[in-house]
Amino acid sequence: MHALLTDAVRTLVPPRTDRHGPLPPLMLLLTVATGVVDAVSYLGLGHVFVANMTGNVVFLGFALAGAAGLSATASLVSLASFLTGALAGGRLGNRMAAHRGRLLAAATAVQTVLTAAAAATAAASDGDARYALIVLLGLGMGLQNAVARRLGVPDLTTTVLTLTLTGLAADSAPAGAAAPRQGRRILSALAMLLGGVAGAALILHGRLTLALGLAALLLLATALTAHRVSAPDAHWAPPAA
Repeated sequence: MHALLTDAVRTLVPPRTDRHGPLPPLMLLLTVATGVVDAVSYLGLGHVFVANMTGNVVFLGFALAGAAGLSATASLVSLASFLTGALAGGRLGNRMAAHRGRLLAAATAVQTVLTAAAAATAAASDGDARYALIVLLGLGMGLQNAVARRLGVPDLTTTVLTLTLTGLAADSAPAGAAAPRQGRRILSALAMLLGGVAGAALILHGRLTLALGLAALLLLATALTAHRVSAPDAHWAPPAA
């Protein structure tokens, strides 16, 4: 238990010598934003995911088989938007690979604009702009996923928990041994859960625009913080080995 709590604290407040510097808590903030966006897309846009492509591809299969309440078109639009965003994230990662903090700041700034545009679209259309919202959010989530992959912070992918939860169980150590990053893995799951609860609470009370605004604020906070801490000579800035 002591090792788990120590790992959790080190994730939330990394020591100055940490290889990933301030990236872990910023990635947790992005994970919370992902939970909010997933709630918006699934509960507010008709049972489609814009961040979780595993679920989205499965939904596409269900829709093609004729399952009620699912749209193959919505799933395909989400998938295409996500891949386009991931392509842009890959290009951005290539251009800014030398400094992970600046890469995160630039990517989340773009994603903030996309999410804020989604919030504005939802407000202007009174929630009747399903495909426009799917495109804007899918682009942002694809960008986020590609950049998180390039940042290479272990167990903090920000959009997918399957491998994180697998590691939490599979790497459980025998008595007396310390399992790696268990506190970080638990925090990652809790961050997604927190975002999902907050987003769902807003959606279920008819506050779709407010939920998107919350996601945009979380992204903006991440972008501004990443920019502020990104000193040119930061020891954690180079790509992870």
